[in-house]
Amino acid sequence: QVQLVESGGGLVQAGGSLRLSCAASGRTFSSYAMGWFRQAPGKEREFVAAIRWSGVPYYADSVKGRFTIARDNAKNTVTLQMNSLKPEDTAVYYCAAAPSFSIVTSRYDYWGQGTQVTVSS
Repeated sequence: QVQLVESGGGLVQAGGSLRLSCAASGRTFSSYAMGWFRQAPGKEREFVAAIRWSGVPYYADSVKGRFTIARDNAKNTVTLQMNSLKPEDTAVYYCAAAPSFSIVTSRYDYWGQGTQVTVSS
């Protein structure tokens, strides 16, 4: 069982930066692949970034070069550094855990409650 709590969302102007954090509980955190997803109003939840237990990251094309995912297995945390933010990045961002690496939403078993990110133009 893994419980996830996100923090760090907020309102930022276009071109600005935000850093999201996800704190995980559970002794087996290091064995899970971790992902960030987002959902804008009226849209499907979409993949943003994921990181293997080993630390190897993978990004959606829409955020590649602007976002960085990282994990600290000793602290049971995963972060998403978001730079050069655009209005189209506005969404609720969710942290999620999966037993194996995937970019598919349905493969993730555990989800946080989400944190709102709003980018103004």
